[in-house]
Amino acid sequence: MTTLPDWARASGAPVCACRIRGEPADFRVTEVLHIEFSDDGEHDWLYIEKTGANTEWVARQLARHADVPARDVGYAGLKDRHAVTRQWFSVRRPSGEGTDWGVLDVEGVTLLEQHRHLRKLKRGAHRGNTFCIALRGDDVRTHRDELVERLQVLAGQGVPNYFGEQRFGRDGGNVALGEAVLAGRRVSRNQRSIGLSAVRSLQFNNALAARVVEGTWNRLLPGDVANLDGSGSVFDVDEVTPELEQRCADLDVHPCGALPALEAAGVKAASRPLRMRVTGLEWELAPDALWIEFRLGKGSFATSVLREVVGFTSLRPEK
Repeated sequence: MTTLPDWARASGAPVCACRIRGEPADFRVTEVLHIEFSDDGEHDWLYIEKTGANTEWVARQLARHADVPARDVGYAGLKDRHAVTRQWFSVRRPSGEGTDWGVLDVEGVTLLEQHRHLRKLKRGAHRGNTFCIALRGDDVRTHRDELVERLQVLAGQGVPNYFGEQRFGRDGGNVALGEAVLAGRRVSRNQRSIGLSAVRSLQFNNALAARVVEGTWNRLLPGDVANLDGSGSVFDVDEVTPELEQRCADLDVHPCGALPALEAAGVKAASRPLRMRVTGLEWELAPDALWIEFRLGKGSFATSVLREVVGFTSLRPEK
């Protein structure tokens, strides 16, 4: 068991406590992926709605249905388990025969669209995700105006780009797994990846929290690496010019933090923006909840947005 820090918030203490994910329909995720299908080729592309199921498990069920190896199933990113999510999968079937997706019968899985395409869907091919989330609790209605004000601030200044609690597993178990891998434990390739990722994510979050405390998480400093918003493009910041300061203020570029190398495991260093941009922010007060909707770029966590607004009284981490 690893106790995770309560990383510093940029917006101050949460406005109030609430419940999220009381049921899967309270947390809805839609993958944003723009593609023109060739309508031929070796791959079936399937637009799936899943409820209460993780992405890797669904991929295995699709492989079993098509009688192909699991490696022949592609997806752009992992989506929350305790949610209703919509995302694309690809399944390699060179002949295009022998699989009737219309009779797919997997619990919690509904096929919404089907296309034929030339290429496999690769990790990271999506642009981001749209979230629609219910915040429930008696205090939500009482603090409605404060909640809306806080949301407006986030839309204007962005949010610290913390890895969400899902990355670290129940009771921080993924961090302990990664530390065991670094100490020499042999595990499956998938478990190794999960554990090492959690270790790096913890170090990134700790460094980001220090910048939040300093008030520099949303400012470029000499020596930083900067990220061009909405892309994987980065560049070194030798000097913080007035132009760069303005671009940063406009959320066009973001300072980056390090995802450290793990030399013992052969993992190279990488960078990640310290700030995420929140777009398409909308909210609606229903009789029993405050519903909020927003879009994030790939790799960012909705729960890291929510923690800047409310405290959670029920959050189930991804297993």
